[in-house]
Amino acid sequence: MTRIPGLLPIAAICLVLLTRVVEAEVITLTEDTFSDKVKEKDTAWFVKFCVPWCKHCKNLGTLWEDLGKDMEGEDEIEIGEVDCGSSKPVCSQVDIHSYPTFKVFFDGEEVAKYQGPRNVEQLKAFVLEEADKAARKAQFGDDQEL
Repeated sequence: MTRIPGLLPIAAICLVLLTRVVEAEVITLTEDTFSDKVKEKDTAWFVKFCVPWCKHCKNLGTLWEDLGKDMEGEDEIEIGEVDCGSSKPVCSQVDIHSYPTFKVFFDGEEVAKYQGPRNVEQLKAFVLEEADKAARKAQFGDDQEL
C-alpha cells in the first residue's frame, strides 16, 4: 500500500469541516445575534434556553441536535439555542426562569412555549403547527379564525 504524504492531515481537516456542517442545524444565538435572528421576516425560530450546569438540560442529550437534523429542509423554520449562563440579558428579555425552556418566535414575537414530551417527533409536530399558525396569522391578520 502506497502512502501519500500529507493525505492524513487533509482527511482530518475534511472530517472536522464535515462535523461542523452536520452540527450547523442548531444555531447558537447570543446577546449580539438573538434579536436580529428571531426578527427575520417570515421565519419561525424554535429556541432552547439552557444553562451548562442544569441536569435537566444535560439529560436532553442530543435531542436538540437530532431535532435540528430532522428539521433540515424546512425553509421557514430555524432551530436555535441560547446559553443563559453567557447570554443572561437575552434570557431575561424573554422571561426565562427555568431550564430547559423551549419557545417559538415568529417575526420577532414569542408565539408559543413548548411544555410537552421531550422527543423529536412531538417537538417537530409542535413547531410545525405553531409556525403554520403564526404564518397564517401574519398573512391574514388577527381577525381570521386559525
